[in-house]
Amino acid sequence: MRKVRDKIIVVGAGIGGLTAALCLARCGAEVQIIEQADALTEVGAGIQLSPNCIKVLRLLGLESVLLQIASRPVQVRIRHWRSGAQIAETPLNGTDGDQAEQRYGAPYCTIHRADLITLLATAVSEHAGVSLHTGVQVHQIRQTDAAVNVSTGAGNFTADAVIGADGIHSIVRAQVLGEQAARFTGHVAWRALVPMSAAAKVLQSETAEVTAWWGPRRHFVHYPVRRGEWLNCVCIVEQAGWTEESWRRTGTRSELLGEFADWHAELSGLIQAAASDSLFKWALYDRRPLPQWGKHRVTLLGDACHPMLPFMAQGGAMAIEDAAILANCLKSAAIPRAFLRYADLRRARTTWVQQVSRRNGWVYHLGGPVAWARNQVAPWAMQRTTQTLFQFNPLTVA
Repeated sequence: MRKVRDKIIVVGAGIGGLTAALCLARCGAEVQIIEQADALTEVGAGIQLSPNCIKVLRLLGLESVLLQIASRPVQVRIRHWRSGAQIAETPLNGTDGDQAEQRYGAPYCTIHRADLITLLATAVSEHAGVSLHTGVQVHQIRQTDAAVNVSTGAGNFTADAVIGADGIHSIVRAQVLGEQAARFTGHVAWRALVPMSAAAKVLQSETAEVTAWWGPRRHFVHYPVRRGEWLNCVCIVEQAGWTEESWRRTGTRSELLGEFADWHAELSGLIQAAASDSLFKWALYDRRPLPQWGKHRVTLLGDACHPMLPFMAQGGAMAIEDAAILANCLKSAAIPRAFLRYADLRRARTTWVQQVSRRNGWVYHLGGPVAWARNQVAPWAMQRTTQTLFQFNPLTVA
């Protein structure tokens, strides 16, 4: 096994970048993180962490703290948009124990993004092998046979390798592979936070679960965050004429109520109960799978190379998986061979998740007789997909 002594620059201090830095430093690398934002303030609200990625957080020694600040849903349940009837379910954490742990090797959690970023950033700040530089914008990346130079507004950084973990509009990807426009998917997402005390008065069913309501041309997902103190709501609507991508664009309660006007009364009740300052909307974009993830001493990670729609709740999980497998590759081979192996090991799984996520944007939004047929096979399809996703152990790859 190779001892990792490389100096590595990670561009981007999101979930993937911070996790990658911790995984690499754990293997002995000296890591510098470059982040363009002045502070690590995560936009958005909830994120789902499935067993496949919690195995990585466990390795990093973060699981116990994670479980203190996250929520642990009892199940994932699919419901009919109008009647509320159950379509399918996956048990996660019941009275007879943690079924996710028993079946898949780790628990299933839901957490506020800001809480997860804080958890990872605290671990980074406490690790002697990692340094974080905020407020630094990457201008140019130059490679030689032996090193990589990153030119920024704060000066030059030199390392043995660079990992681009800087999101769907990755500067690193554009520098190394050329500009490639993201594609609008025809979906607009809304998010909102509802105090659990108010949500409990609206929902007739269990509040401590991940619930997805499927209906014609839209769907609605809600689950607990912040130790069950809040209910995170994500609403997806097919809409062709609005393509603004910002996560900070506010929406109006009346507009969102109009989108779900003829849906089950519980949903309009949640929208009415949502905190007024938590309503945001943004257009959803993704990219086609990349045939190449980098060049020589530069590679990509997370949304920088495989951005995906949120219709499998695996965007963050895939970035965390990337981080662990990339570190494993560097333990068994030198740069750039390790980067080539990493991409080869990851490409099939991330491409599959990208493609299924995009397909689900159509499947979830079916109506009429086709939707009825979908509902008949949904329990079987959900079980098969869950098994493939959750049982995967990134720690054993490479």
